[in-house]
Amino acid sequence: MLSRVWLGLLLAALTTTLVKTALGDAGAAAGLTAALFASAKLAVEVAIGLVGMLCLWLGIARIAEGCGAIPWLARKASPLFRCIMPGVPAGDPAIASVTMNLAANVLGLDNAATPLGIKAMHDLQRLNPDPQRATDAQIMFIVLNASSVTLFPVTVFMYRAQQGAAQPTDVFVPILLATVASTLAGFLSVAMMQRLPLWRWPILLTLGVVMALTMGALAWVSMAGADVASQSALLANLALLGLLVAIFGAALKQRVAAFDLFIEGAKEGFNTALTILPYLVAMLVAVALFRASGLLDWLLDGVRWLCQLLAVDSRFVDALPVSLTKTLSGSGARAMMLDVMQTQGVDSFAGRLAAIMQGSSETTFYVIAVYFGAVGVTRIRHALGCSLLADLAGMLAAILVCYLFFG
Repeated sequence: MLSRVWLGLLLAALTTTLVKTALGDAGAAAGLTAALFASAKLAVEVAIGLVGMLCLWLGIARIAEGCGAIPWLARKASPLFRCIMPGVPAGDPAIASVTMNLAANVLGLDNAATPLGIKAMHDLQRLNPDPQRATDAQIMFIVLNASSVTLFPVTVFMYRAQQGAAQPTDVFVPILLATVASTLAGFLSVAMMQRLPLWRWPILLTLGVVMALTMGALAWVSMAGADVASQSALLANLALLGLLVAIFGAALKQRVAAFDLFIEGAKEGFNTALTILPYLVAMLVAVALFRASGLLDWLLDGVRWLCQLLAVDSRFVDALPVSLTKTLSGSGARAMMLDVMQTQGVDSFAGRLAAIMQGSSETTFYVIAVYFGAVGVTRIRHALGCSLLADLAGMLAAILVCYLFFG
């Protein structure tokens, strides 16, 4: 899927440029060539800028794993997942695997979440009477992953900081609200399809806490007034510092070798920065050529025209490619986000909206392909439909909260 998207962007850009050149636009080819080299240079600059932050946060993540934070969260969340996955027997190892994966997602530990997710799918597949047909539990697990259950979108903060944002964390509360909308839409759609009883106390308690936090955040926004962006940044900074205190405190209590764990994770961060460089080059080049050819501007102008026809504010249009690409490719959406930040400004309305969309959505097709592919499931039933509904809810919520916070 990613290969087709990448080749499609490149071929569309090259073909359009050749047609424009044939029609007499002498500068079309020169513009495309300039974009080619500029985007490759930008990819290297972004990767180098991320090295230090990746080393820091992957080092902290390794300490969190070493002191038992993820297993502790798994035990606390176990009652809920026994309710939403009734086909899994109480005490089955699959419950622990599922909760550990989602706990890693909540903490933003992507490197831990993927292997834990594959393990969870294998544990759930062990209970599957038809190996090629997805079970209800597997579908619920996939949709929750695809709906981006993330409490600390550290990666988005890192990219905003690297691009020079005045307050990199001021999108924290908007991302939180958008991802809540995405997750609720995904969960409720699956619950409706599977006819799950929603009145059991772990489900009601979780939904109640989520709704209370959401309403509290919205009330806080109305009271903060014009200072809402700086207040969001303050809340995010306090939450991140609180997380660090909890992790370091747990490491001290458990007497783990925190420094050694940090160094181990930091080395992984350096390797990760080198690993993502080829993907950044590939996708940033494709996006830059697509934009330089004029195709992206034509597409966005069409959406703007429709907004004007309907008398709707059109500032959100510049960030739409991020959300539309995210369902297909995480690296593609990241490239789109960086492109918006570069062309519109990291602290512009579109730049902030791109960050919110990136932090509140997931690569749906990637998640489905990797997790179902890992266990050989080919009949995925309602997994894709519910996941795409969650993506749509997240996109609409991201636009709404961006207007709410940043006008």
